[in-house]
Amino acid sequence: MNLDEIMSEYADLELRLADPAVHADQSRARAYGKRYAVLTPIVATYRELESVRQDLATARELASEDAAFAEEAADLESRIPALEERLTHLLVPRDPNDDKDIIMEIKAGEGGQESALFAGDLLRMYLRYAERAGYKTEIIDAQHSDLGGYKDVTVAIKGKEGAWSRLKFEGGVHRVQRVPVTESQGRIHTSAAGVLVYPEAEDVDVQIDPNDLRIDVFRSSGPGGQSVNTTDSAVRITHLPTGVVVSCQNEKSQLQNKESALRILRARLLVMAQEEADAAAMAERKSQVRTVDRSERVRTYNFPENRISDHRVGYKAYNLDQVLDGDLDAVIQALLDAELAEKLAAHT
Repeated sequence: MNLDEIMSEYADLELRLADPAVHADQSRARAYGKRYAVLTPIVATYRELESVRQDLATARELASEDAAFAEEAADLESRIPALEERLTHLLVPRDPNDDKDIIMEIKAGEGGQESALFAGDLLRMYLRYAERAGYKTEIIDAQHSDLGGYKDVTVAIKGKEGAWSRLKFEGGVHRVQRVPVTESQGRIHTSAAGVLVYPEAEDVDVQIDPNDLRIDVFRSSGPGGQSVNTTDSAVRITHLPTGVVVSCQNEKSQLQNKESALRILRARLLVMAQEEADAAAMAERKSQVRTVDRSERVRTYNFPENRISDHRVGYKAYNLDQVLDGDLDAVIQALLDAELAEKLAAHT
């Protein structure tokens, strides 16, 4: 999409958003508003760049008569490269899911109870990060372990700025190196937990035919597998055409567990649909968790060295304690910078 097309679309959106009739349809108004917000920084930067260029031309004309304008011209000229670079970055095609909320699944892997405890640490890290970033969180489903960690936990993260744009690269195997609480000899162990990240789908994104669903109910279980409910409130939904299975038992109500399971199912089906339509998306998805195996790591959390390492971009820092407390900005920015560099290289 070139700048002329962007300016035309922006002007059209301004007219539409000024029309009271548009706001009678909240979903349509929200869609226009999101698109307008995406285009606004591009338009603002382009207008600023054009204004500086015009001022520069004027200053150069006047510099022959007044030396003071030569200094102004030099100052204006020095601003142009930064504005051009910013505009170039803004024109890089965005991930179409960047405005979406996410559903994140954290699963214990190799390492037994230590892995489940680490899954709990990861959940706390993402909840603290979400709090710092102004996102809202909701635990959709959780299977606790005996020592207080999680065998499997699912959380929804949402906010005004799409959580996907910041957390989409968190998917993968996260490896931890530390002395487990269950280790009496003080030896360092390595274990792993898997993280899956989905953009949360809306009803308009994924249409599910009720006839394609098999719904089973069962009793919720707690740590050690003991029953924690006297009624069959837990729900398992199988999407027959794809074989995708989702279980939820976090809520006391069967209806609430069904709604939570459907949210997760919609998110998974959205990702599958996008993968089928886009081979690049498929490759990216496969780079997340295939098996929760220590060898397929994307990130290592080394407690003895207080080190955090992201193996995809070579990021390394020695502030693991702060990262686990939710200070993920530097790690996330390194991944976003790498994504931008790759996109810029593809469009040059």
